[in-house]
Amino acid sequence: MAIKIYIDQGHNPENPNAGAVGNGLREQDITYRVGQELAELLRANGNYEVRLSRPTPTSALGTSNTTSLRARVEDANAWGADYFISIHTNASENPSAGGTEAFAYARPSAAFTLGEDIVEGIVSVTGLRDRGMKVRPGLYVLRKTAMPAVLVELGFITNASEAALMNENPALFARGIYNGIETYFR
Repeated sequence: MAIKIYIDQGHNPENPNAGAVGNGLREQDITYRVGQELAELLRANGNYEVRLSRPTPTSALGTSNTTSLRARVEDANAWGADYFISIHTNASENPSAGGTEAFAYARPSAAFTLGEDIVEGIVSVTGLRDRGMKVRPGLYVLRKTAMPAVLVELGFITNASEAALMNENPALFARGIYNGIETYFR
């Protein structure tokens, strides 16, 4: 029986619910590309079934921030996903802020453990700083999903070198997430 993984590519192509911008890049473009790369890796494995929140670059969900988040959660819940992974880029006023981190609803939990493995996977392939795994029960996609859910902040779009790495090598970040998922299921 294949493990059903819902990949939520954070944010919409345009408002409502467009993402952060930095260094001439848009969060929603990076998350779209990383999600597509991750889906390919998971599908090629054969042990996973995958659904993307944004199957095409123009896919948009909802008519507001709230309905966009709800649409993602409802799609994953209705599909019966076993795990939910929401992909994002971080942003900061401080251009030197950097690193990878992730969030889960609670600790201890399956999601927290999966998130730790994903952060470790990304850090090991990218060399970015490990900002760790954190609990964020207020995040809608972590609170409303019926399955373990992790929100991953790949790196900082406001950090020039991290933004360039995410933009030029989305497959590297997908590989890191994939390696973390594989570690979790081993």
